[in-house]
Amino acid sequence: MSDPTPLLEVIAVDADDARAAVAGGADRLELVSEMRHAGFAPALETFEAIRAAVDVPLRVMIRRREGFSAGGVQGIAELVHTAEALRRAGAREFVLGWLDDDGTADGEAVRAVLDVLGGASWTFHKAMDATSQRDAVYDAVRKLPGLDTVLTSGGFAASGDGVEVLRAENERERAIGGPRLLVGGGLTQEALPTLRAAGLDAFHVGTAVRASGGWDSPVDVAKVAQWRKLLG
Repeated sequence: MSDPTPLLEVIAVDADDARAAVAGGADRLELVSEMRHAGFAPALETFEAIRAAVDVPLRVMIRRREGFSAGGVQGIAELVHTAEALRRAGAREFVLGWLDDDGTADGEAVRAVLDVLGGASWTFHKAMDATSQRDAVYDAVRKLPGLDTVLTSGGFAASGDGVEVLRAENERERAIGGPRLLVGGGLTQEALPTLRAAGLDAFHVGTAVRASGGWDSPVDVAKVAQWRKLLG
């Protein structure tokens, strides 16, 4: 069964976004910068400003380059440095995930970052939608320390088109005690009834709750509130 109140996670890039998202009813925020490339790690100053502005869980992105490659030895070192700095600044929840050239999970990169996060809760990022080996990636990350969420559209550009994949993966992960599926990527309000009927209970939105529907505009309280009302 789905939880009584579905989770609504909203992307925030600054403190104003964060305040608007929480005022509209967001349960949790994903903190990022540079959304042209699907989200990079926020500046420490931005994280600190958002943490001071709102009192909801904050999932902080650890990502420094376009795509889902960690960037080799140097790239991994940079990711570890970023994770350490955010952890020292007070971040307690994170978003991360990288793939090897063959489309499987980059275990070296993920483990290196997890080693400095101290068992913190984290989401495996949209890298899940950039691989043709979804089951292998789930198998590789499912039991890693702190993992409790996978952000995915089911591998489709629009989450509503991935409902059958999402249904099957959600049922499987629930049955074996795996991570919770957080539905995100091209998510529309029109898709919610079908996704909810399929048992999905956690949703992630970005441009859908921005004033002009683009990253150059701020989070709109009324749009967040509309999603909150639809989800219950």
